Amino acid sequence: MSLKFHYALSAVILLAVPCFAQTFKLVSPDKRTVVEINNDNRLQYTVSSNGLTVIHPSSLGFEFKDEPAIGANMSIIGHVEHAVDQTWIPVVKTKHQVISDRYNELVLSLVEKSGQLRRMNVYFRIYNDGVAFRYQLFGADKIGDRQITRELTSFNLPAAAKAWVADYGSYTSSQESEFQPRTLNHITEKTIAGLPLLVELDGRHYAAITEANIDNYPGFYIGALKTDTGATDKIDLVTKLSPLPGEGEDGVKARFTNDLLTPWRVIMLADSPGKLIESELIQNLNPPCALKDASWVKPGMSAWDNWWSGDVKMDMPTIKKYIDMASAQHWPYMLIDWQWYGAFNKPEADITKPAAQLNMPEILAYAKAKKVRCWLWLYSSDVNRNDNFEKAFPIYEQWGIAGIKIDFMDRDDQQMVNWYHRIIETAAKYHLMVDFHGAYKPDGIIRTYPNMITREGVLGEEYSKFSTRITAGHNTTLPFTRMLAGPMDYTPGGFLNVKKDKFRMGSPTEIMNSRCAELAKFVIYESPFTVYCDAPEHILGQPGADFLNNMPTVWDDIRVLGGFPGEYIIIAKRSGKYWYVGAMTNDSGRTIQLKMDFLPPGKYTLLSWADVLSSPSNLIRSEREVSASSVINIHLDAAGGWTAKIVANH
Repeated sequence: MSLKFHYALSAVILLAVPCFAQTFKLVSPDKRTVVEINNDNRLQYTVSSNGLTVIHPSSLGFEFKDEPAIGANMSIIGHVEHAVDQTWIPVVKTKHQVISDRYNELVLSLVEKSGQLRRMNVYFRIYNDGVAFRYQLFGADKIGDRQITRELTSFNLPAAAKAWVADYGSYTSSQESEFQPRTLNHITEKTIAGLPLLVELDGRHYAAITEANIDNYPGFYIGALKTDTGATDKIDLVTKLSPLPGEGEDGVKARFTNDLLTPWRVIMLADSPGKLIESELIQNLNPPCALKDASWVKPGMSAWDNWWSGDVKMDMPTIKKYIDMASAQHWPYMLIDWQWYGAFNKPEADITKPAAQLNMPEILAYAKAKKVRCWLWLYSSDVNRNDNFEKAFPIYEQWGIAGIKIDFMDRDDQQMVNWYHRIIETAAKYHLMVDFHGAYKPDGIIRTYPNMITREGVLGEEYSKFSTRITAGHNTTLPFTRMLAGPMDYTPGGFLNVKKDKFRMGSPTEIMNSRCAELAKFVIYESPFTVYCDAPEHILGQPGADFLNNMPTVWDDIRVLGGFPGEYIIIAKRSGKYWYVGAMTNDSGRTIQLKMDFLPPGKYTLLSWADVLSSPSNLIRSEREVSASSVINIHLDAAGGWTAKIVANH
């Protein structure tokens, strides 16, 4: 039975059960979080955690084209509650080897009191680390589409609460921006704020609003409800859906003929911002793996013959040089960048044939001899034109290509979301992993389609080439904001490290954080397919290359040991028998006390790479013995970092 059919069947059962209560309460398994649903006048929900109201009474419902809104004047005629406590093993381990999925669920069935007697179901789930809800809408009695013009979901929060806001200013963007610290009352009806939206309610209550399991529906953004009441202590944040092409702010956002399940609206909750990073809530809200055999999905590090690292030519010697780097560093992949098929984003572009100067069989044979597999970059219009991917993907499988990086979509409307799904499913058919750039945020689909292994949708390292936007403050904000949604292809690894006042844009590209901070990104930033951005001469034989040799990209466990957005971050992750630790700070140097109590009992050897103060291109490598009772002080230079690799002694 498919998930969609299961939900539809539930709706039929619910309608057969009369129920007159219009107020419900759902409590988390640990009893600390409560959702209250009230339908006295219109359908609303409230969320509280540890006695504090996080989301004040907030609306639910929809507006449609050519039919009345839905959400008011309805009766709850059925409800079902049940508890789930299970574990599952992810194909791609982004944080944990085994994931706990424990929640209580309430399903409400509603019908209009008068008029068309339209139906709507709402599903609420409450976990120890958050709340999620979604809608089920039904097809019209008449033949044809129903058309959503506005989703009425709101999030009523204290106006003075601090948030980290990425205002994209448009529904068509690559979702590459800073998450700026603002109070929520800076959000207006014109704001188009991307997700996740991190909110600090007080020093012990943090929430992050995002979404999960986006399918046949547009992505959503945050704005504010326009009010004429002047100053208030609350702000009603509203859901702003990405319009269909050709439709504006007030136009159609989604069309559907049969039953429609919306994505989950997610409110992640924790008593510290670091705890949000450890959460598996987004993946838990997605269906199980849809692939019968996913053994071919293999995460790993990749070299990249890209425009960023210098005067890189698309020719045989260059490609072989980057394959050699991957081999020397024991990385499984090399990503062949733009122009490998010649002209791109043009009607004559042919993604099935390499450019004249390239001998693809020779490249692939050379890579295979070096125990490296290749990825291919593609421009989205070249992929989509005349369904070119249907011809190209089988060819790539024959060549032995490991994956594809598709770029420049810059949309997340309903049509584009469905295109993503079609690409991902077709790629899986031909055993290809996928990395989307110019992409919208992840939503946990890596659980269902683990070949959707990473994506961009982040203001990443590439911006150092042509801007001053990749600051230490930005780098230490990302783990608490964008990364909460899932893997991000930031492309770390810039090894021409300089102080902020010495930074110059240009080629080769400089980085205004220390070499150790750069190493720490490989531990801190989540991306099962991690692409190293720099040139071979900047890593091979250079300080820090040993840390990245055979570097893992998936993890059996994660512990956020401290940090705050825009200030610093320190994370420990385990891969097999090794623990890795990464720390980064903003433009202020600091000393962090590191407790090793995340280690099991026993004796360990800790190899560390530390900043050389005021010399960002250098580092100090040290070795010491530690145990779970050890406490060490680590010193970070301004815009600096610290990394360690820990292994048990035998």
